[in-house]
Amino acid sequence: MKKKLRTGLSMIALFALISQSNAQENNQEIMQNPLLKEWQGPYEGVPAFDKMEVSLIKPAIRKGMELHLEEINQIANNSAEATFENTIIPMEKAGKELDRAFTYFGIYSSNVSSPEFRAVQKELAPEISEYSSKISQNEALFKRIKTVYENSQEKPLDSAEQRVIDLVYEEFAMQGADLSEEDKKRYAEINKELSALYTKFSSNVLADEENYVIYLTKEQTGGLPDSYVKSAAKAAEDRDHKGSYAVTNTRSSMDPFLTYSTERELREKVWKNYYSRGDNNDEFDNKESIQKILKLRDERVELLGFDNYAQWRLQNRMAKNPENAMDLMMQVWPAALARVKEEVADMQKVADSENADITIKPWDYRFYAEKVRKEKYDLDSEEVKQYLELGNLTKALFFTAGELFNFAFTPVENNSVPVFHEDVNVWEVSDKDSGEIVGLWYLDPYARQGKRSGAWATTYRGYTKLTGEKPVLASNNSNFIEPAPGEPVLVSWDDAETFFHEFGHALHFLSANVEYPTLNGGVRDYTEFQSQLLERWLSTDKVINQFLRHHETNEVIPEALVAKIKKASTFNQGFGTTEFLASAIMDMKYHTTDPDKIDPAKFEKETLKELNMPEEIVMRHRTPHFGHVFSGEGYASGYYGYLWADVLTADATEAFAEAEDGFYDKEVARKLVKYLFAPRNAMDPAEAYNKFRGRDAEIDALMRDRGFPVPENSETTED
Repeated sequence: MKKKLRTGLSMIALFALISQSNAQENNQEIMQNPLLKEWQGPYEGVPAFDKMEVSLIKPAIRKGMELHLEEINQIANNSAEATFENTIIPMEKAGKELDRAFTYFGIYSSNVSSPEFRAVQKELAPEISEYSSKISQNEALFKRIKTVYENSQEKPLDSAEQRVIDLVYEEFAMQGADLSEEDKKRYAEINKELSALYTKFSSNVLADEENYVIYLTKEQTGGLPDSYVKSAAKAAEDRDHKGSYAVTNTRSSMDPFLTYSTERELREKVWKNYYSRGDNNDEFDNKESIQKILKLRDERVELLGFDNYAQWRLQNRMAKNPENAMDLMMQVWPAALARVKEEVADMQKVADSENADITIKPWDYRFYAEKVRKEKYDLDSEEVKQYLELGNLTKALFFTAGELFNFAFTPVENNSVPVFHEDVNVWEVSDKDSGEIVGLWYLDPYARQGKRSGAWATTYRGYTKLTGEKPVLASNNSNFIEPAPGEPVLVSWDDAETFFHEFGHALHFLSANVEYPTLNGGVRDYTEFQSQLLERWLSTDKVINQFLRHHETNEVIPEALVAKIKKASTFNQGFGTTEFLASAIMDMKYHTTDPDKIDPAKFEKETLKELNMPEEIVMRHRTPHFGHVFSGEGYASGYYGYLWADVLTADATEAFAEAEDGFYDKEVARKLVKYLFAPRNAMDPAEAYNKFRGRDAEIDALMRDRGFPVPENSETTED
């Protein structure tokens, strides 16, 4: 009996050893995952984009979360009295493996998505939310953060450290760290439910973008520019429809089609496809998800004592509260509506003169606006595009960065830096004087299946002194239609401005000079300012004369054409301002209204009617595909921020215009970098702008910029 007992114990011990050994082997195998490994290669390490596989994502994210939580628990359970050095600094350094894994996750999500990845994304969404809640609701950790914060109120730290602890404490408090255990549990459950809904929302929109493609015959391409027709032929061939012409369900394809196509019925079909994304009463319909999202958000902030989601969200933004944001929007709204009436009247006059026998509809707006532009300003957008070639525009970006930031851009040697798609190119960024490496700039220019629509910037690695001052890795991503072989990429003036805009975000990353990772973040209604400001350099004489050259003759764009562009700069501002503001106002209305009273199918229509929304215009982002607001929380209650930032932009533009050397004035540029770009979030935005301008920004500049009447008794945006 004893012998059998000993044998039994030995077997248990043996199984335990085998189990432990297997666990260690499994752990070692997971840690060999290239998505978790420290980045190798030049520039102090770069992402191993050539090692990416969808099958590696799930184990990488799960292991990264596990490792980060272990680090957090070590910090939280430290028996020493909490200080900035033993609590906040370790927090700032923690989670590097997970950061690396999320870099690849983000690429799959935005640039090279697939049904296989979306299944993984859906599975991971609630797990990521649960992991996040384990940090934000870690009672021992928050106790230490609170101790450091309260001590700093009695004995302030140096400016960088104080800014970090203020931001960290505020974020934890906003995420429910001070709630009761019962409320914390519900808060975490809500976050988990929301994460799944956000993933579902964005996947549905992407599905509708991929599923709705219109194939044209040659006879149906009337009015379309030759470059568009060639690109559409390639898009059709890529989708196994050789001989046809594909109009894809993305803005980059829809917008020029509606501008130039003479086929009115097709314009209507393309318009309806695009603006009904997520709203087709099928498996990809988003209305039910929207209703759930709004109710969950409202319940969550109620736990924190707020009246509505917008009130909670804006407490640490420049606007401070939803009333200030709405006040700014409603100062601009009447002027925008008045301008729309003028624009529609002009378009209707053209349609009538052509005996079109129509009343202007939303799918006619771009088409007839283009005709009015030609008639009123003798400005042909297609003629302008001949001088806006992507390669030259890229050089214009580099020139601007060199003049303002003293940066030089040099293409990296082929295959020396891994990329995630053959379309991606990489440049080394350095200081023009010292030659010191600043970072890398990745450009992913073309639309393709699996890539979300629009344009955006991201950063794979930011600069901080704490983490070793490594080169910044920044990326710009566009959706230009890939040309047929041997053809140039010619873009519209609006798309060229967007190209400069997104590059502004990249420069914001590249010029960062901060101590701690937390300070590399941003304030949502401020971070768009820097990028919107950079758009203004596209129309400066130095850029025009050097880089706006005809793609065939290399001749500089004629002065007469430039004069027409500048004269028409406020053209169609009614349309642009109204379609944006409608989305921004709806965003705020959704988040300041009792969600029990909201039926997404009706609320948008009824609210816009109350606002006297012109029937000839639709929201830039209709609710069922408003990804800024419902595929995550970055812009929820914050879409107004583009307008808030544009007030700063218009005001700062006048600072350059008034300077001795205009847009290339060295002293104003120095202050631009010092106060508005380099500090990131190390300085309060209102304080930073005041240091740059010598005063707060005023709405008058915005109204002048858009050609609207300046309101009486206008106020500044810094409330």
